[in-house]
Amino acid sequence: MRKKPHSRDLRKGRYSEQNRIYHVPTSTEDKRPLFFDFHLGRVVVQSLRFLHERGDVVSLAFVVMPDHLHWLFQLTGERPLEKVIHSLKRHTSNVINQHIVAAGETVWQEGYFDRALRAEDDVRVVARYIAFNPLRAGLCQHIGAYPLWDAIWLQNEKSM
Repeated sequence: MRKKPHSRDLRKGRYSEQNRIYHVPTSTEDKRPLFFDFHLGRVVVQSLRFLHERGDVVSLAFVVMPDHLHWLFQLTGERPLEKVIHSLKRHTSNVINQHIVAAGETVWQEGYFDRALRAEDDVRVVARYIAFNPLRAGLCQHIGAYPLWDAIWLQNEKSM
């Protein structure tokens, strides 16, 4: 049996700071490739956009991979990091469980990692790393062919 991360251990040292930029990768439960199903992946994309439009975050880049998500955002609203991620996971789990045969199953692993970017970090480099995950994984030949990503700086590069 694969050892699962302990959610409380992942929270050690976590600090939520308004206006801080975070890179948050999180995986599906047991790395289940749910998002090979384009429609389930779109549920995640729509939820990310909702959190952006509601003002909780400024979404800078994301990619929904078959079994995980990478999200780069600036925390802008009143809600702390853990509440934003909890909201994303809760909503997407509810919607996804309405569409899959095994309704009620856990969609996301319990914890998540987060990395607060420092002032000297190049946000665009992190965004490129996130957006080009499908290429490195061999899911597409060029990033424009992968439908479940976006980055505010890379709009002109989608045809690469």
